[in-house]
Amino acid sequence: MIHQFEVDGVPAVFVQRPGRFAAGLVFRVGWADETLARHGVTHLVEHLALYRSGVADHHLNGTTGPLHTHFHLEGTEADVSSFLLSVCQSLTALPMERLETEKDILRTEEAGRSPGAAEATGQWRYGAQSHGLCSYPEWGLHGVDERAVQQWADTWFTQGNAALWVAGERLPQGLRLPLRPGRRMPVPAATSALPVTPAYFSGGKGQVLFETVLPRSTATALYAACLDREFFRVLRQEGGYSYTATAAQAHRGDGWSTVVALADALPEQQDAVLGGFVDVLARLAAVGVPQHELDALRRRVDEEYTQPDAEAGRLSGLAADLLSGLPPRTIEELRAELWSTTAEEVHAVARQAHAAGLLRVPNGRRADWAGYTAAPTTSSVAVAGKRHRSREKDAPDLVLGPEGVSLVDDEGAATVRYDACAAVLNWPDGGRRLIGTDGITIQLEPGCFDVDVQSLAMVDAAVPAHALVRMPPRQQRPAAPRTAAAQAAKAAPAGPPFTKVQRFMLTVFTAAAWVWGVILAFAVAGAAGDTSMLTDPATYVLYGVMGAVEAALIRSVLRRRRLRKAAGG
Repeated sequence: MIHQFEVDGVPAVFVQRPGRFAAGLVFRVGWADETLARHGVTHLVEHLALYRSGVADHHLNGTTGPLHTHFHLEGTEADVSSFLLSVCQSLTALPMERLETEKDILRTEEAGRSPGAAEATGQWRYGAQSHGLCSYPEWGLHGVDERAVQQWADTWFTQGNAALWVAGERLPQGLRLPLRPGRRMPVPAATSALPVTPAYFSGGKGQVLFETVLPRSTATALYAACLDREFFRVLRQEGGYSYTATAAQAHRGDGWSTVVALADALPEQQDAVLGGFVDVLARLAAVGVPQHELDALRRRVDEEYTQPDAEAGRLSGLAADLLSGLPPRTIEELRAELWSTTAEEVHAVARQAHAAGLLRVPNGRRADWAGYTAAPTTSSVAVAGKRHRSREKDAPDLVLGPEGVSLVDDEGAATVRYDACAAVLNWPDGGRRLIGTDGITIQLEPGCFDVDVQSLAMVDAAVPAHALVRMPPRQQRPAAPRTAAAQAAKAAPAGPPFTKVQRFMLTVFTAAAWVWGVILAFAVAGAAGDTSMLTDPATYVLYGVMGAVEAALIRSVLRRRRLRKAAGG
């Protein structure tokens, strides 16, 4: 049974259980509350707050997520009390002598971390802000100083923005949470970088990935369980295409849940996995879940609710719900809702999931054939301003205007407006990287454009001061982009090879171009009344070159058409 209480004004939940004590202090702050220019400051506060706890015989840790930062421990009754006291005291006066050391530790942690599903889809759905920040490095570590870090802790890690959970034989004696006073922080509004859904993009190392956003409900939980079961059955057991084929859901904190599904594949199986993946999503959206399968899923979920430690396992989530103003729900209430949820309700969720879906396909593949629209990889317009030519051959030109910066060429534009600039990375050698809130990136390198110092100074003065990130010296500069589209932070779908029909057309048109050159030579000779031209090798060289040029033009047209289709145009 769940018991509610308070400690120094902090709401708390308790479940009685035998054995070791466990406790956690949860704050309503995560990286979705940051800006890109200060991304990483919450993680840094978490590390600094744990430092004084030292090396202990009990298990302690801290985690930073999109909306919550969590300090938790398993140990004795005394361990719990001393750990929570130490964390709270550290948050009010962080050990700043450790600031640079902890920054280095966080950079090392980031370098060794493999990107997950959230990192793969975040910038595509949300852009370079809110929940999309998980797709970006913690660049904010470069610029934050002692004052900025302590100010962040004083604003977000407060009494009014915290909740506690405890599991054990009894409430630990002497619990104290001496935090600074503060208010409860609302969940940040979710942003969007997708003009149309369902959408797709290409990338990754062969995995097919699907992500969607649904109302937080039991029907959504059952839909996620159904996806997990169907992908495993279709792609692993029956098809033998994948080793990992799974799906799961996570609460977003604002009344919505994120459902993510993925399946891996060898290169030669990627088309089969993509086809099977799309078929499962489409079938559930079209016909729903049969009643007998829904009953089997409900029995599986119900077994988890009836485990001896089920209540204790929910405590962390219950504490997070308290911070969102949601009252704790009992196991009995959850089970009653589970068995009252109908197949029609799950079917409605499946339709909504498909309509709001974001699909990542392997490089070189597309999904427009399945009704998905290519997610935007470039900007819709360029800013008005002075155009500066690139010093690189076939590279995009730079446009500097009063409203923003664009790189433009025949293929499109990449634009970052000053009023929608998430971060500006500034290197000592003069390099700059402007990142828009929609995720579009423009890299400005010294010497790449015919632009004067005054014009670049205008850009520096126009970008928001809060978006500036001063970067350390770099060992080498990135290569200049070959197209404006290459500037986009989001990689465009790779163009597939020519189809058999296109290769046949190319062969026919090339041969026709050469034949036309020869016919033209005879026609000119007849009109001039000079047949000696037909025996002159120079004539065939001339018209052969003309035929080759025509063939090259035809190939260029086909290639441009292929690339436009690959980009979703």
